[in-house]
Amino acid sequence: MTSIRQIEIFEKLADLANMSDAAQALGLTQPALSHQLRKLEARIGLSLFDRVPSGMELTPAGRELLSSAQNVLSALRDFDDATDRAARRFAGSIRFGVTPTLGPYLMPSVIKTLHARYPDLRLFIREGIPAIQLTELAAGKLDMVLSPLPVTGRNLHVEPLFREVLHVVAPPDDPLVEVPAPDKEDFAGRTFLTLDRRHHYHWQLERICAAFGSEILSDYEGTSLDALQQMVGSGVGLAVLPELYVRSGAGGLDVVRIVEPAGWSEYRSVGLAWRQSAAFADLYAQIGAIIAEEARCKMAPPASD
Repeated sequence: MTSIRQIEIFEKLADLANMSDAAQALGLTQPALSHQLRKLEARIGLSLFDRVPSGMELTPAGRELLSSAQNVLSALRDFDDATDRAARRFAGSIRFGVTPTLGPYLMPSVIKTLHARYPDLRLFIREGIPAIQLTELAAGKLDMVLSPLPVTGRNLHVEPLFREVLHVVAPPDDPLVEVPAPDKEDFAGRTFLTLDRRHHYHWQLERICAAFGSEILSDYEGTSLDALQQMVGSGVGLAVLPELYVRSGAGGLDVVRIVEPAGWSEYRSVGLAWRQSAAFADLYAQIGAIIAEEARCKMAPPASD
């Protein structure tokens, strides 16, 4: 019978494509890993990997079996979570994926609240592109993903959390800053900066620019909101920045100004996703409620004197 360890070796080697790296990640010697891989291939009567100059490459049979291996390991992690739940322990670690357009400006206060409420819980936060992280979530490599909506995927639970206003920003010396109430037509022909087109941000900006008659700078994709803000401040173009970023220390209005047309009401919806089979779904829902409350507090209008 195929062992869990052999499936772990297969999955890790497929992920890292290098014998030495996979052995180190699994706490094995390279000969021990090679021996277990040979036993697995002999038992199933298939070759799973080809050796190539860059390392190890999945064979067609290996590619076909990989998703099944990932499903087995995901189910095993869910079983381990269930045993913790049965023992009434909200302890251990959660692998948490979040988009870089949100995480740095919201998660620090969330972590503080979570640690006070669940001192034995550890959140391992990984920033990344939501589409990639949702694939990792389905494969069991992440436990939760905080992302702009919409979020799609098989066997996922998606919990809407909050809406976040978006702001158009321009350099302080841009003519738009002097217009008391600009119209959409004032943005026609202007250039907007964007992020990697795999981000929700890019898709939403495409729609905004189409409505404005504006264009997206095609030869530059920013790597962060900070990069967009700084380039806007230097006069490269306009950008759209989310409310939580604008209110953060990093995203203050010292190098840019908000210039929104009359009737502007653009926002993004943010939600939390986890596998429907997750044993800690009730805990994940509580974490989602904490995230939503922290976001609402940060976006609340300042108290008047």
